[in-house]
Amino acid sequence: METAKKGFFNKFLNGVEKVGNKLPDPFILFVYMALGVIVLSWIFSLFNAQVTHPGTGETLDIKNLASGEGLRYIVTSMIENFTGFAPLGIVLAMMLGIGLTEKVGMLDYAIRKTIMKSPPWLLTYSVAFVGVMGNLASDAAMLLIPPLAAMVFYKVGRHPLAGLAVGYASSGAGFTANLLIVGTDALLAGISTEAAKIIDDTMLVTPADNWYFNIVSVFVITFLAGFITSKFIEPRLGKYSGEAVEVDVEEDPPNAGKGFRNAMIAALVFLLLVFLSVGFQWSPLRSEEGKVIPSPFLTGIVPILLFLFLTVGITYGVTVGKIKSGKDIAGYMAEAMKDMSGYIVLIFAISQFIAYFNWSNIGIWVAVNGAEFLESVNFTGIGLIIGYIIFTALMNFLITSGSAKWALEAPIFVPMFMQLGYHPAFTQAAYRIADSSTNIVTPLMPYMVVVLTFMQKYDKKAGIGTLISLMLPYSMAFLIAWIILILIFFYAGIPFGPGITPYI
Repeated sequence: METAKKGFFNKFLNGVEKVGNKLPDPFILFVYMALGVIVLSWIFSLFNAQVTHPGTGETLDIKNLASGEGLRYIVTSMIENFTGFAPLGIVLAMMLGIGLTEKVGMLDYAIRKTIMKSPPWLLTYSVAFVGVMGNLASDAAMLLIPPLAAMVFYKVGRHPLAGLAVGYASSGAGFTANLLIVGTDALLAGISTEAAKIIDDTMLVTPADNWYFNIVSVFVITFLAGFITSKFIEPRLGKYSGEAVEVDVEEDPPNAGKGFRNAMIAALVFLLLVFLSVGFQWSPLRSEEGKVIPSPFLTGIVPILLFLFLTVGITYGVTVGKIKSGKDIAGYMAEAMKDMSGYIVLIFAISQFIAYFNWSNIGIWVAVNGAEFLESVNFTGIGLIIGYIIFTALMNFLITSGSAKWALEAPIFVPMFMQLGYHPAFTQAAYRIADSSTNIVTPLMPYMVVVLTFMQKYDKKAGIGTLISLMLPYSMAFLIAWIILILIFFYAGIPFGPGITPYI
């Protein structure tokens, strides 16, 4: 693997990679953060630090986690902190359904067919759309879509690296955009809820709270990714003149087309039943006043989505012969849970850090004093949000895990911005566009080396610098476009999700 060493930007990227590689694994990072909160609570207690709760007006002391009381809390609350952490059950429930659909091969089939069956004039935008929607398969999209797109571009006589570029850029940015509510929405909403409780115990951020913004983002990012590929990336690459490459096309399982058709019919029937169950004012899924916003329907959106994906996955699996009994269903769901083992381990450390931050009252102290400082310097408007977006986009060069970074930022910024009147879901949307924009250009992205391997199949001289140079136009365009989009939503008063405006 070659890495460009000359030039200021490449030296900067090399420096970022060197510093970032010295950071510990996210699990260990949050263990250190939890220990840091313990030490910080002890220091605060030495100065008898206090804060007035903005909701109740109660004066709260910073509680010392290094005291006897603190030790009792740490020991007795550890299991509850973990099992009661909002994102844990929500995400695992979502992944039972999505994981089943992935394990029976339906998501893979849908992605491959959408790209391979696209007409030449629509191919670039089809790859971009599938890439954005690919977060249904979580991180797997960044491993599946770029090589598939490169292969299809090569087969139709276009530069394969252009296909790889648009596939990687769109799947990397897709963690903010989707037409459906997916696992990422559940994960981030759970962390946002935990952070919001530092200020307001009743605050709830649902997986649907960024849904409208996400839907619009799908079309914005799809258009941008296709446009940049056609107007900038392909002209720069020119005509492909590399060695002939042998490409293998994976065969579809028997009855795959029929299975996909049956799955879509089952999905439509399921959605029709959901619509009928919510469509009447007396529906038990509506609020007592007969409203949909808010309602048990929105609060319970995760179980509804779980059953939707189970319905789709089981229908496809039965049709193609991958599911022959209930034992097969349980087996595929168990496989999906194995893939979540790293997440479960990480959540154990994250849950302790946030719980200590909350119990010690450091979280509310930072929120109140941080908000008062921002008000004193008159930095509370939309400029603050844009500044936060840029800050997070730069943080991506050091911490690439979206969930770990949000778990780190949310306990600080969510309550602080709540003090300034901003809704947690609005802060979450700002975080998401920053995180998604720059993760495709950071050398620390774990999938970058894998994508580079696919890249070197067509260009043996390609290095990290080559890949980053291809990704930069996408990254910059996505970040600028998303900032413009959030400004449009902000000033036009467009809800970010059902009943969600920028302000509480």
